[in-house]
Amino acid sequence: MKRYLINDKYYELIKNYNDGFDFTEVESKLTDYFDDYDYVFGDWSYGKLRLKGYFESNSPKRKEHNDIKIMDEYLKENCAYGCRHFLLKKSV
Repeated sequence: MKRYLINDKYYELIKNYNDGFDFTEVESKLTDYFDDYDYVFGDWSYGKLRLKGYFESNSPKRKEHNDIKIMDEYLKENCAYGCRHFLLKKSV
């Protein structure tokens, strides 16, 4: 897995469907809002990158809507079929 340094944090690219990961775009959109999340999911809609944060299932910060277990459900229900997307996992 490839690691990236973005805003002084390391992330591992664990999924990159249809070359959805664009480092320059992610770096410009990944604000400190996402610092607490364990994962950052990104998808492309109408040429724009959308980001969503997720927590590990055992995290005390986890809520039902941001549990990593529902990422596939989010992808099916909120993203265009076959859209470019990726998943980053925060690493140390």
